[in-house]
Amino acid sequence: MEIKDRFASLWHRYFNDAELPIAFYYTNKEAHTEPVKPGSLPRCIIGALSHVREGKSLSFDAESIGCFGGKRYLGFADRIMPDFEYFLSCGIPGKLEGERYKKSPELVKSLMKHAHTFKAPGRFIVFKRWDMLDKSDRPEVVIFFARPDVLSGLFTLANFDEAEPNGVFCPFSSGCGSIVQYPYLERDAERPRAILGMFDVSARPFVPAGTLSFAAPMNKFLKMLGNMEESFLITKSWSAVQKRIGQDV
Repeated sequence: MEIKDRFASLWHRYFNDAELPIAFYYTNKEAHTEPVKPGSLPRCIIGALSHVREGKSLSFDAESIGCFGGKRYLGFADRIMPDFEYFLSCGIPGKLEGERYKKSPELVKSLMKHAHTFKAPGRFIVFKRWDMLDKSDRPEVVIFFARPDVLSGLFTLANFDEAEPNGVFCPFSSGCGSIVQYPYLERDAERPRAILGMFDVSARPFVPAGTLSFAAPMNKFLKMLGNMEESFLITKSWSAVQKRIGQDV
């Protein structure tokens, strides 16, 4: 709870009333929050998470998620939908409409050969807004939905203690992949990075215009938290930006 309260205090100090992040963790205990019933929320996980951003805690299991991609990118399945290489590219005339996010089925196949997957370490994935976290919760990834000025602060803070210029990276990914799969896998990296996301055209309608995501594994997030009070956030340069935060919330 000390970390929870400390972050909330510093977040308000340097980011005004910008939207609080959400966090997730895996568990086998159903008691943490009632599991989502199949079909009760938008099929897209990003749409469902709008409720979490408003303060309602949600948990999902494999049956809660109706999207093939959602199951895969949250670690509940490793298979993909039939003809996925056509779905992501040109489609199949008269049979399957293609999203045209990739030039050809062959390119999709090549992409998928190198795609990383993971198996969910628990039966449920629990999402909570930061202020709704309990003492017993063990968040594994922290996710911000933010506008450019806030993203500027998060991006710069993530790179504050990095010798290399890519403390944040932006992979081609589904919306849920950019906030769950990629940051979750980063937690075991030698140099964990944060993920800039929500560029998925199919997920965009489920977030406000001008909003992107910034997700960090907990070990990276804690380093960012520890650096806040000695970073650029205490300078006049940031104050000039901070004055605008909240004017467009």
